[in-house]
Amino acid sequence: MEIFLYRKGSPKVEEGFSSDDLPELLADKDNLIWVDLFGETPARVEEAKDLLLNVFKFHYLTVEDCIETRNQPKVEAFPNYIYFIVHGIKPGETGPGNFVTKELDGYLGENFVVTFRDQKFRSIRDVKQQIRSSTFACSRGPAYLLHQILDHLVDLYMPIVDDFDTSINVLEDSVFEMRGSGNTLLEEIMGLRRSVARLRRITARQLDVLYRISHGEFPQIPEHILPFFRDVHDHLLRISDLSESYRDLVSGLFDIHFSVIANRTNDVMKTLAVLSSIILPLSLVTGIYGMNFDHMPELRSPNGYFLTLGAMALLAISLLFYFWRRGWIFNRDKVKPEDAANP
Repeated sequence: MEIFLYRKGSPKVEEGFSSDDLPELLADKDNLIWVDLFGETPARVEEAKDLLLNVFKFHYLTVEDCIETRNQPKVEAFPNYIYFIVHGIKPGETGPGNFVTKELDGYLGENFVVTFRDQKFRSIRDVKQQIRSSTFACSRGPAYLLHQILDHLVDLYMPIVDDFDTSINVLEDSVFEMRGSGNTLLEEIMGLRRSVARLRRITARQLDVLYRISHGEFPQIPEHILPFFRDVHDHLLRISDLSESYRDLVSGLFDIHFSVIANRTNDVMKTLAVLSSIILPLSLVTGIYGMNFDHMPELRSPNGYFLTLGAMALLAISLLFYFWRRGWIFNRDKVKPEDAANP
């Protein structure tokens, strides 16, 4: 547990307080108190639960939700405070598709901010460094301090989104160039689609929370602070829109992948069909001359073998020429005259 105290007009933020000091600090409405609870062990979870119930007098249902994990993002209003749940994310060790979600619970009151977490948050660490070096965020009140926490939390979504953009571009190149086996590419596309859909679900649920916080629903957030929360909402909305567009792109990769496979199959079948069409008349000629009748033209001719081979070669060349003229083989995209005039 870390307790930060800002006294109105003070040039610095004070630290080093214990839970026993909180009742006296909270009694002075000119103070701003931020209590950051880190429940990484069962003992600290029980300590945090006792503090939330007996010192801050929060509703026991919100305390139960606070110490539990895997809750949906939400915000609830009470007479003297609001309770919220949001989620941060961090990159996975094996790529953007394996990003990890982290739950952050919190309370906002008239002169306090309380946060509870069971994992490390880079956004929490950055805001602590910020208020230690400058009291600007604290001097604007607890709502602005909460804005700083949520703003840093949402900003850390962007590296994940950028990684998704890079992964999609690489996967598109792999699909067009058919690098790797078909099953491997399908597995990569499926994994990326699931991850993008997961990111979309996370952002969509938190958009409602930030929308309610940023549109004047709660008296704990002054009107002049609302534009800052709307800015955070806009950032998350952009991330949500990007994840939606990425989901469409990844879904389109399925069609592209199967189209590339179908085109390759068509090329193979076309080649086999052309070879069969050429070999068929040659097999006809050799089949006729292999019937071994005595009375056949050129059967006893000394040049009959070479004449037959020449006729077969001429027939094969004629068929190739005919297929080419029809555009069935060796075809290239024809350039229109107007396109050639204006490259």
